[in-house]
Amino acid sequence: MARQLRINYPGAFYHVTSRGNERKAVFKSPRDRTKFLEYLKTATLRYDAVIHAYCLMDNHYHLLLETPSGNLTQIMHHVNGAYTIYYNVKRRRSGHLFQGRYKAILVDADEYAKELSRYIHLNPVRAKIVERPEEYNWSSYQDYTGARKPHEWLNRDFILGNFGNTFSAAEKNYRKFVTSLEGKEYKSPLKEVFASTILGGRGFIEHVKKFFVEDKETNKQIPATKTLMEKVTMEEILKCVDREFPESRLSRDVKQYLCQKYTSEGLKRIGEQFNVSDSAVCHAVSRASKTIAQDKRVRGKVDKLIGELKLSRFKT
Repeated sequence: MARQLRINYPGAFYHVTSRGNERKAVFKSPRDRTKFLEYLKTATLRYDAVIHAYCLMDNHYHLLLETPSGNLTQIMHHVNGAYTIYYNVKRRRSGHLFQGRYKAILVDADEYAKELSRYIHLNPVRAKIVERPEEYNWSSYQDYTGARKPHEWLNRDFILGNFGNTFSAAEKNYRKFVTSLEGKEYKSPLKEVFASTILGGRGFIEHVKKFFVEDKETNKQIPATKTLMEKVTMEEILKCVDREFPESRLSRDVKQYLCQKYTSEGLKRIGEQFNVSDSAVCHAVSRASKTIAQDKRVRGKVDKLIGELKLSRFKT
């Protein structure tokens, strides 16, 4: 299995998951789950971890955490390592408990923290363990909605700050935000992860590449790094669109839309390609965006193009 790219810096947010070896259960009793939460607490005290949301399933867990000290590896070594020792001693076993290394997705928190917290809290509902998220005791959802006294080590402020000026109002609005998707099919925010490593818009990805990836010699042989360094060209986009759309104003609009969203070219350069002004490019992009939102057939074709260009995880 290819080694995952680890991007560490102070203040980084991550969605972290870890599964049981051979997908076997890692939590077999309430005591197991309570013990794991204790290790999350000690991680906040010893290693400056900030836990924003969690959910403990039977054979895996989800965390949304922040690393003010840029020490994700140290935090996760403590949490997984300490819990593995506890689990093995309790059950008189030895060896690995978790399947390989934990998976950590670097997150643009301003854009995705709210949605990821909802995704995490709805996990037991999607798994059909409970009908409603408040029925599940082993996630942070009850802490967020005022159903119980919040764990003192859980940081609710960052996410709830988006839902109201008081805790009571924020808890109520957050509950509506989560339950609005109950019983509905919805797209996981993790479908938008780029290079199996980053969840964020183009600006965020470019910033991370520039300051935390490109100059790291040890990263250069990791497949995710090579993907991050690749850039789609306008020529590739034009060829793909020509295969899917007949020549028309719509095809030109779609070309400009994709060039603006998925290349590093500015409006001036795109305008030169199509022999139009910067403002004309903006109008074309706006028209294409509206058509894609309203026309399922066009949206399907554009989604196909994005997949062909390997851009489906590089959305802004």
